[in-house]
Amino acid sequence: MKITQRAQRIEPFYVMEVAKAAQALAGKAAQAGTPMIYLNIGEPDFTAPPLVQQAAQRAIQGGLSHYTQATGLPELRERISTWYAQRFGVAVPASRIMVTAGASAALQLACLALIEAGDEVLMPDPSYPCNRHFVTAAGGTPVLIPTTAQERFQLSADKVAASWGPATRGVLLASPSNPTGTSIALSEMKRIHKVVQRHGGISIIDEIYLGLSHEAEFGQTALALGDQIISVNSFSKYFNMTGWRLGWLVVPDDLVPVIERLAQNLFICPSTISQYAALACFEPESLAEYERRRAEFKARRDVVIPALNALGLTVPVVPDGAFYAWADCRAACQKLGVQDSWELAFALMERAHVAVTPGRDFGHANTGHFVRFSTASALPQLQEAMARLGTLLA
Repeated sequence: MKITQRAQRIEPFYVMEVAKAAQALAGKAAQAGTPMIYLNIGEPDFTAPPLVQQAAQRAIQGGLSHYTQATGLPELRERISTWYAQRFGVAVPASRIMVTAGASAALQLACLALIEAGDEVLMPDPSYPCNRHFVTAAGGTPVLIPTTAQERFQLSADKVAASWGPATRGVLLASPSNPTGTSIALSEMKRIHKVVQRHGGISIIDEIYLGLSHEAEFGQTALALGDQIISVNSFSKYFNMTGWRLGWLVVPDDLVPVIERLAQNLFICPSTISQYAALACFEPESLAEYERRRAEFKARRDVVIPALNALGLTVPVVPDGAFYAWADCRAACQKLGVQDSWELAFALMERAHVAVTPGRDFGHANTGHFVRFSTASALPQLQEAMARLGTLLA
């Protein structure tokens, strides 16, 4: 069977490959009395809060399971709009908000609407692998620009300007970022957007971890910069609805009918049950619970980062959001006699029964020197993982 060149250009998602290996080793780990601790997948340990679960049950019992509009329930779009106003002080009309089948669908729709074959899209290295693959699947070429700890592993306006070429279509940035948990200050985002606009390009900003920002300097939406920003968001991370597959996209007015047309053909509509459940995310009781959980994620960060630094798994930039730690693992590799983060990840699984994600997924600029820890697990699990790593690396 002949496979398309487009499909062959998509690399494996190594996060999931490592996850499969961790599952295969889990039985042996359990027999040894040290069950596998999974710090490899970026998924909150919290589930949807009670009001959200109850709303889903009511929708099922009430037969609210038919198709909705391709752009989502009007009342859900309104509640998202109100959340932007209350949380960030930014007016985002509901008419510009498109509810999607997860942030993945939002990114796919944006890329299909805006990227032609041969277009280049600037992205930081390291960055989330699936984002660049959406560009590739649309016929574009992701251009990964190496970043440093001094730059918080993010692109600057100067780097965007220096990297812009004849085929450049725009930028695809994430703030906060996976895998680093670092954000772009709104002032720098404004400078980047000005460079993009000067060239007639597009600014797509992945903001799926925005609700989990921990520092006031960075916890601002890029939508504050004007109506030409394209923002991708999700109910998975801050709202703890990973498996419900629900997200949204904010686009300029003239892009709304284009995205709607694509969504009608590709997805029909997002999950109806998930949409009715998500209405309850914005109830005061749910929002209070989300803020309590956000504080818990920060507390976990504040335990894990010093522990990793003490182990020689140095985190060069303290994450200001999300739930990741991007750790330089060269000292640990040398101590355990392995070559790079890929080999280290398997050594940690086999010898400490702790699963982490090697840097291979996230780019090419020294990513073999880094591993990503997810700090989304409960604090006792994180502490046990640090203890096991301490014993192994002692």
